[in-house]
Amino acid sequence: MLVIHWKGGLHTQIRVPRRRRGQNSTHTAPATLDAVRGLARICPDAFIANMINRNGLRTGRGNFWTRERVTALRSHHEIPVYSAEQRTRDGWLNLTEAARLIGVSARTLRLAVERGELAAEHPLADGPWIFNRQTLQANEATELAARARARRGSPAVPADQQLLFDQSMT
Repeated sequence: MLVIHWKGGLHTQIRVPRRRRGQNSTHTAPATLDAVRGLARICPDAFIANMINRNGLRTGRGNFWTRERVTALRSHHEIPVYSAEQRTRDGWLNLTEAARLIGVSARTLRLAVERGELAAEHPLADGPWIFNRQTLQANEATELAARARARRGSPAVPADQQLLFDQSMT
């Protein structure tokens, strides 16, 4: 029981439950934990902290995320650390890399995923899309690329070569 002694001489009694041993109200939200699991496949801890903060998510204690806090969370929940070699071996890609792989624009690929034509993960509203190379080698991805090329009326040109392509047309 809490007793508040007010300046005017009044007293207010408030009953609040005591936190018992082992009770902890500072757990990280499950959505944040799922986001870290997904993002750890394609990016390092500092980038994950930046993405989580950008989305307005906080630690269980209400703090901003740092690289060290993401590392501690991963260690506690046994989430593997990001490795470029492991990423390549498992075939994880972000939206730009996936679009370049199948020869369509990033927007075309994102819209196809939003329509449910291809599978991808998007753990944070304001964060990267996560694709697996096996998904992009399926018939659906091939058909998407063919439809995009047919609409364009010309072969797909990656964004980094678009300038060269435009100059050769003049």
